[in-house]
Amino acid sequence: MKRVIATGIQDFESLRLNNGFYIDKTDFIREWWNGIDSVTLITRPRRFGKTLNMSMLNCFFSNQYANRGELFDGLMVWDDPAMREQQGKWPVIFLSFAGIKETTYASSMIQIKKILVRLFSQFPELRQTDLLDPNEQAALDQIQEKMRDEDASMALNLLSALLEKIHGKKVLIFLDEYDTPLQEAYANGYLGDLAAFTRSMYNNAFKANSSLERGIMTGITKVSMESVFSDLNHLDVVTTTSDKYATAFGFTETEVFEALEQQGFGEEEKQEVKIWYDGFTFGSVTDIYNPWSVTNYLDKRKFDTYWANTSGNGLIGKLLRTGKPEIKSMFETLLTGGTVTVPVDEQIIYNQLDTNPDAVWSLLLATGYLKIVHAMTEKEASDLDSARMYTMTLTNLEVRRMFSRMVHDWFAQTSGLSDFTKALLQGDVRGMTRTLNDIMLTSMSSFDGGKNPSNRLPENFYHGLVLGLLAENTRDYLLKSNRESGWGRYDVMMEPKLPGKPAVIMEFKVFDRLDDENGLENTAENALRQIEEKQYAAELLLRGIPADRILKYGFAFKGRECLIRKG
Repeated sequence: MKRVIATGIQDFESLRLNNGFYIDKTDFIREWWNGIDSVTLITRPRRFGKTLNMSMLNCFFSNQYANRGELFDGLMVWDDPAMREQQGKWPVIFLSFAGIKETTYASSMIQIKKILVRLFSQFPELRQTDLLDPNEQAALDQIQEKMRDEDASMALNLLSALLEKIHGKKVLIFLDEYDTPLQEAYANGYLGDLAAFTRSMYNNAFKANSSLERGIMTGITKVSMESVFSDLNHLDVVTTTSDKYATAFGFTETEVFEALEQQGFGEEEKQEVKIWYDGFTFGSVTDIYNPWSVTNYLDKRKFDTYWANTSGNGLIGKLLRTGKPEIKSMFETLLTGGTVTVPVDEQIIYNQLDTNPDAVWSLLLATGYLKIVHAMTEKEASDLDSARMYTMTLTNLEVRRMFSRMVHDWFAQTSGLSDFTKALLQGDVRGMTRTLNDIMLTSMSSFDGGKNPSNRLPENFYHGLVLGLLAENTRDYLLKSNRESGWGRYDVMMEPKLPGKPAVIMEFKVFDRLDDENGLENTAENALRQIEEKQYAAELLLRGIPADRILKYGFAFKGRECLIRKG
C-alpha cells in the first residue's frame, strides 16, 4: 500500500498521526533499553534519522506521552510486553542543538540559553508544585535568557533534580546533535571557549547528576575525550564502525526495496537507487542507504543530489580547499573512482584539523562521504608498528557528483573558467596560457590556503588545479588521471564520449633550476616530449580516435607562472 511521503518531518508523533512514510526503527528502543548503558553516544552522518529516532524515544518513554500507545501500535517495539510497560512512565528531558550555527561565542551562548529556557517551559509542573524548597526555587528563578554561563552549564543538572523530586523517578536525557555548536565554533575560531562550557555542561548533565537514570547523545562526530568528555569515562561510544545499533539509523537494502515496491517502482529503479544512494557501512552491516535521499526520491520520483545539497558541507569544503596539495591529489583519485589508504582516528580533535593532514580523512568517514573498502586489523597495525590504515573510496554516485560540483565551485567566481576549456579544445595555446595565468594570480592563494604560496609547489598541486578547471566537462568527456598508457603514466587525459570531439593529453612539469637552466620554455618542451616518448596516445588510438584528433599539451609551472606548449 502506498504511503504519504513527507520529507523533512522529524517529529515522530506528527509522522505517525498523519500516516506518513515511516520505516520501523522502534526495535532500537528495545535494544537500547535492554543494553543498560548509563550514557550512550551515537555518531551518524547528517540526515540519517538521528533526530527522528530521538523524537521516537521521547514519545515512547516520556510521561508527557503517557497512555499514547497508539503511536506504536503495529510497530516492532509494541510486540514486546515488557517494553509496553515502559511507555509513558519516565520524566524525559529532550533537547537538540542542531540549530546552533553561530559565528561567535556570544551569539552561540545566547542560542543555547534560549533553548534551555524553552526546555524548562515544557514542564509547567515546575511552577505549579509546592515541593520545591527556597534554594531550589531560587535556582529555578535564575533560568532566564540572560543567565550567567555558570547557571547555564548547571541547567540540565538542575532540571533533572527538580523533575525527580516532583515525579519520584530519575530522568532520561536525550540530547540530539550535541556537536553542531562545536563544529561551528571550530569553523569560526572560538572552539576553546565553547569547548570549556560544553565540557562543564555535559559533565554536570551526564556524570555529576545523581538524578539521571540513563541518557543518549547523538552527533556526527566523536569529539575528543580530552576536549569535551574528559570526565565521562562511563560513556558508551557507538561510531559508524561499531556493530551496535548498526541498522537503527539509515535504511537497509531490504527496507528500501520494499518501500520502492509499495510505491510502485520496479527492478530498474531499484538498481538505479542502489547506484545513487547505497554504499554506507555501519559496523559489519553493508548496503545502508541514505534515508534523506531515498525519501526525497520516493516523493519527487527523480534522481538528484538531495543529501549533498543540504547544509553541512562548509567544514569539509574548507578543509579540502585549504588543505595540503597531497590531499587535493588524493581527492582527485577519489573523484575518478579510485581509493586512498590512510590512517583513521575516529576521535575527532578539532584543533588538529589545521595541523594534522590525516585528520580530514577521519572527518570524511564520520560525515559519510567516504566508505571503508578494507580495514587493517588492530593486530596487523601492531605487528607493523604503525597507525591503523583504512582503504576508502567515495560512498556513492550522489557523493561523487557533490564533490565534483564542489571542486567546480571553488573556481566558479574566477573569470575565464569557461575560456580555459574553450581554448583547450580549440588548440589555442596562447588563450590557454593567458587564461590559466590569470586564474592562478587571482585564485591560487585561497586554493593553497596561504597568503604567499610557495614557488616550489609540487606537481600534484598544479595537477589538482587543472582538474578542477576541467570538472565542468564530465558530461562530454571522461576525465582520466595517472593511468597507464603506452610505456608510462600520463597526467591527465580527456577522452570524448561522442565521436567527432577532440581528445586531449596533458603532461605537467614543475620548473627546477637545478635540473633545467633554460627556463619554462624548455620545461614545457620536456613535458611535451614525454608524451611522445612514452606513447601516451596509445590508449586513445586503440579506441579508434584518429591521431589528428588528439591534442597534446606540455605544461610548465613555476609558482604562479605557467607556460604551455602544444604538440
